[in-house]
Amino acid sequence: MDVIIRSQNGILEKPFLCYEFSNTSCQKFVYPLETRILLYILFSVSSIVTIIGNMLVIITVIHFKQLHTPTNYLILSLAVADLLVGGVVMPPSMLRSIETCWYLGDLFCKIHSSLDVTLCTTSILNLCIISLDRYYAICHPFQYHSKMTSLTTLVMIIISWTLSAALGFGMIFMKLNILGIEDFYYENITCNGSCTLFQSRASATAMSLACFYVPAFVMLCMYLKILHVAKRQVEAIQSVNSEFKKEGKATKTLADPFIGYSVPPLLFDLFFWVGYYNSTCNPIVYAFFYSWFRHAFRIILSKALFQTNSSRTTLM
Repeated sequence: MDVIIRSQNGILEKPFLCYEFSNTSCQKFVYPLETRILLYILFSVSSIVTIIGNMLVIITVIHFKQLHTPTNYLILSLAVADLLVGGVVMPPSMLRSIETCWYLGDLFCKIHSSLDVTLCTTSILNLCIISLDRYYAICHPFQYHSKMTSLTTLVMIIISWTLSAALGFGMIFMKLNILGIEDFYYENITCNGSCTLFQSRASATAMSLACFYVPAFVMLCMYLKILHVAKRQVEAIQSVNSEFKKEGKATKTLADPFIGYSVPPLLFDLFFWVGYYNSTCNPIVYAFFYSWFRHAFRIILSKALFQTNSSRTTLM
């Protein structure tokens, strides 16, 4: 059924459509040209920064043998997921967000949505495992090397990727996201030119719990425990320092910094891009803050990476 809208001068006219000659086409919102150009620049730069930042982390961990540790394997897995978000997920999402229509076909829509869910889930699961790794390293240092071995880390990485792929691709291709509301979806939601991840209440609840709230709760618990232990260590160090000062001795300390059925399309896109920018920020939070990573980046950018035995460079 054609929709008629009234323009400012009172003339009746049809709205813009994704596919002009399709009876089932979605409506298209057309941004002013200046806005479109600015958005293309913003999203393109975001994608490029995400790719470059995570690529630097990947090259660093793979090349420098000193960084071949369980903790850095987790950071490597996180960087791979975030790199794929920047290189595979963000560009099609940029076209969808700015053009407000999907022109890449139904099959690629399913693949893109599946990859979106898979990679974002993998990213947060890797963050969750990193928090567990840090918990054992700081709160149970004598058990750390027996608990967090390279094999254990590899198994956890494989499990996080496998679970994420099963959730992402299984939900989309088996249509579990619209289970029980198929009639409502096909009669009221779907249209030609749309590619949105529509979910039933049950699906949205299950996915939110599995992909965000449970991992986030685990991370919160781990870092609160780490904070509590670190605070006790600082108090103990201050007490020891006090005794040393009484004896006229100087003491130096080093501390490591620790320091997500009626949403408007624009707001819907905003939520997506907030999630994508997590992949942009992860290299900064989990790598750039460490001095040895910054040292490695300088070596890479100065092309000293190609020198003989550069992989054995001491970074710390």
